[in-house]
Amino acid sequence: MTDRPVVLLAEELSPATVEALGPDFEIRHCNGADRDELLPAIADVDAILVRSATKVDAEALAAAKRLKVVARAGVGLDNVDVKAATQSGVMVVNAPTSNIVSAAELAVALMLAAARNVSPAHAALKNGEWKRSRYSGIELYEKTVGIVGLGRIGVLVAQRLSAFGMNVIAYDPYVQAGRAAQMGVRLVDLDTLLSESDFMSVHLPKTPETAGLIGADQLAKAKPSLVLVNAARGGIVDEAALFDALKTGRIAAAGLDVFAKEPCTDSPLFELENVVATPHLGASTDEAQEKAGIAVARSVRLALAGELVPDAVNVQGGVIAEDVRPGIPLTEKLGQIFTGVAGELPQQLDVEVRGEITDHDVKVLELAALKGVFSSVVEDQVSYVNAPLLAAERGVAVRLVTDADSPDHRNLITIRGTLADGAQISVSGTLVGIHQRERLVEVNGYDIDIEPTDHLAFFTYDDRPGMVGTVGQILGDAQVNIAGMQVSRDSKGGQALVALSVDSAIPADTLTEIASAISAASIRAVDLV
Repeated sequence: MTDRPVVLLAEELSPATVEALGPDFEIRHCNGADRDELLPAIADVDAILVRSATKVDAEALAAAKRLKVVARAGVGLDNVDVKAATQSGVMVVNAPTSNIVSAAELAVALMLAAARNVSPAHAALKNGEWKRSRYSGIELYEKTVGIVGLGRIGVLVAQRLSAFGMNVIAYDPYVQAGRAAQMGVRLVDLDTLLSESDFMSVHLPKTPETAGLIGADQLAKAKPSLVLVNAARGGIVDEAALFDALKTGRIAAAGLDVFAKEPCTDSPLFELENVVATPHLGASTDEAQEKAGIAVARSVRLALAGELVPDAVNVQGGVIAEDVRPGIPLTEKLGQIFTGVAGELPQQLDVEVRGEITDHDVKVLELAALKGVFSSVVEDQVSYVNAPLLAAERGVAVRLVTDADSPDHRNLITIRGTLADGAQISVSGTLVGIHQRERLVEVNGYDIDIEPTDHLAFFTYDDRPGMVGTVGQILGDAQVNIAGMQVSRDSKGGQALVALSVDSAIPADTLTEIASAISAASIRAVDLV
């Protein structure tokens, strides 16, 4: 017997991972892909380290009586039930930046392979065919490449392609033009990028807003010579539209590492010679795997020592006052709502914390706000470590403001930002009752009281009769159920705000129909999932 914390390695991890854990733990091993072996093995451990084969679901979590940390040695968390872990008070950590170089290099590799017909030429040669003239390719030199999403991976791709002598343009509504210019990148809108690009590489997060972003209408605006690469997330590029564009010669070629449904082994795209495809290999390098293992081993050490864990994706460790902890998830949601309402990043962002909570150190709430603000903006995982760096990279000045005086609420958290045109956006929330229920209590100066559920929407319009009924009717016709609704106005007959919580994401065409029907001054949908 030992009093040392027990760490279970459920998959093969590098020796460097075990070395990073150090001598303070009892290390055990099991085959996590075998449920009959996993469930008894996880019963009395403090932490489990996995890759992608082990499913840490509700059943596994229920069997783990002592579990404090689930560590995924990689970026994705598809095999970890984060919600169930959170409900069980189990921290989930991953390695959000371990694969960024590997992912960037694969995007460049796919671009070169597609440009030079490497895949079909290789296949022909293996079949005994020498087809030099058929597989003539094109150079990258002095061509224009459009980077869709200028996050960390997008920046790395831009840097590498600049070295090829390419002209780099980019579309990213959350990056300031000055910041892009410093990197030698010209910011453009998506239509301009599509019409000017000879090559195009996608580096966006997968969100309700980016799903299907590159579809038939967008591909119709591209040059016939376009080579499109997607090594980011499946579903951002509409695969049916891409197939049609490639089949008909609407665009020239594509390099794909990700697909809408994975594993994907049977796609019409695989039948085309002008497609080079890989089975989601973005993070599959020795270096990325080792970086991931070392990173999560360090996080496990921090977590089991009771210290702050920067890469935790759900519950945070560290020396944080008990009165502050419930405000962390609320503040992160407020950050997400702020970005959704603003539609862009601010130049100045203030995180205002008022009330009794300010007797404690509330710096963690500033980090939580930034994590929320950037969660749907960048492709890479946002953590407490990289969120301030992301703000600095994008020219967002951040300030934490505290005040013990809170006239209307015991505690109040407000995220207030100044946009490039001088407009101010604000959202406020609080926790109410003995169960500390989350409430959204203000948006852009309008007083409301609504639960910040997974799917929200905000409409502003001129106050007049019948508008609430119109909104309800259109949502009903679209089979979108309203969970909560609040109407606020600045004056009778003035501007009004409708805040909605709904049970499912509102389709884009439904939002457009509502905007037209009520002559909305602004309309924003925010999905927190």
